Amino acid sequence: MNRWLLTFLVTCCFQYNAVAQENGGWKGFGIETNFTIGKMIKHTPKFTGPIPDHSYSFELNLIKKTYGQKDWQQRRHYPQIGIGFYYNNYNMPDVYGQAFGIFPNIQLNIIKGDHFEWTVRAGMGVGYDTRPYEREPNPNLENVAIGGHWNNISPFSTDIRWKVNEHWDLQAGVCFSHVSNAAFQQPNLGINMYGAHFGLRYFPVTSKPELIKRTLQPLKNRWLLQARYSMAFIESSPADGPLNPVYTGALFVSKRYWSKNKVYGGVDYTYNSAKYAKLKSIEHFQGQEYKESTQAAVFLGNEFLIGRLGILFQAGYYLHKMDEQTDNIYEKLGGNFYLVQKEKGPLKELFFTALLKTHAATAEFFEMGIGVGF
Repeated sequence: MNRWLLTFLVTCCFQYNAVAQENGGWKGFGIETNFTIGKMIKHTPKFTGPIPDHSYSFELNLIKKTYGQKDWQQRRHYPQIGIGFYYNNYNMPDVYGQAFGIFPNIQLNIIKGDHFEWTVRAGMGVGYDTRPYEREPNPNLENVAIGGHWNNISPFSTDIRWKVNEHWDLQAGVCFSHVSNAAFQQPNLGINMYGAHFGLRYFPVTSKPELIKRTLQPLKNRWLLQARYSMAFIESSPADGPLNPVYTGALFVSKRYWSKNKVYGGVDYTYNSAKYAKLKSIEHFQGQEYKESTQAAVFLGNEFLIGRLGILFQAGYYLHKMDEQTDNIYEKLGGNFYLVQKEKGPLKELFFTALLKTHAATAEFFEMGIGVGF
């Protein structure tokens, strides 16, 4: 496996260098690799599976340093964007197998100098696990964390980086990753890992493209009335149970600030049809099954606007909880992709949304939907 990775990496570097030398327009493009030693976190007492002594992972990230081709790049102080390829060996193949994934990512500077920099990176994508929970034909009842092959993968990292020259960087840092299918298949405790990594980056043309600087007019700090509707699917416990939809509607107001962010707050309402079906089947809360299958909450959030993409973090407090629920607070992490972004007219925003809802370190569901702003 290691020999294959090394051969693949060297081949990519030579091919990438040849293309880049022929096309000077590839300035700012590069290849990043990271090797990580990590450790699983037993984030809930329900996690009864074995914990490996350590795990290791490898990343290959195709990156581009933005330099002001779009207005948002200058407003964001020229972030780095990338597409990462992920391999993780949990070091317990009979229980957790291995994981492969692909994830878009963005890196922002915290401190930037001529030779050293401190950065933070966030990503979200899709991964494949080779050994999830399974009853038959190949039983694997110890893996209570991952219920299906296909999962969400959300890696976060921070790095200290030494810029050797305009072609090579060396880096080291710490990282955290979350892998789960958001209850699409049970069991769904998810795998959370922390670790330390080291790596290098290679830029065939240059890592220091000349920055384009314009005189940008500040955008109005406008208020919008917004609505969002989304839908998720979760599998009822135990494993291999029926798949049920979960519906969520939200009404909120938002205010843009600094021409590149939005703060927002409002209320949301969720109906969980899996809970409703369970209460009906056990004849519990007769006549009140719908009420006991719903959640109502107030929430606050912040959205970081990056062109047509918005990355958001949201926290909510429950005003009404469904049956058997003990958590008072939830978190949502995800993004919006804007189909419409206008400064004038009745419809100012129209977007697709994808959000992972969690309670601390445990995912509840992954929702997708559509939203508007007036």
